Amino acid sequence: MALNLGKIAQGLAGNFSQQNVADLKNEYGNYLLPNEEIQSGYVLIRDTLIFTNIRIIFIDKQGASGRKTSFKSIFLMNIVNVEMETAGFGIDDSEIVVTYLENVHLKAHTEQLLKQKFEFPKKLDILPLYKYLFELAYQNRLSINGLN
Repeated sequence: MALNLGKIAQGLAGNFSQQNVADLKNEYGNYLLPNEEIQSGYVLIRDTLIFTNIRIIFIDKQGASGRKTSFKSIFLMNIVNVEMETAGFGIDDSEIVVTYLENVHLKAHTEQLLKQKFEFPKKLDILPLYKYLFELAYQNRLSINGLN
């Protein structure tokens, strides 16, 4: 196995690198729901970020061996806002910040909003991912407000 110094450097900088969907499905397919499909995925050294048609999955391999693994999901239907910042000329990274509802039942004055930031290497074109997530947020807002 060759040592990928670029991937390690990006990982140390906190950046995700895009991965092959077939490889992700092979490794994590058992954790998906029956109708769930991987759309795209990114790896940060040992940790993985997967976008499916239902949710965003954070896979955190813990400990020295990486055998202990934590899975966390953000359901796409809970995303209500998305922000994007592109990389500059220096060592800046690109980033996407997703704001989502943590609570299951939306009731007046009980919304619980959380944010999750994803950092990507400057060479990765994050515009398609941003547009996808922003369209989702827009449709979710229409649904929440009974406008669609």
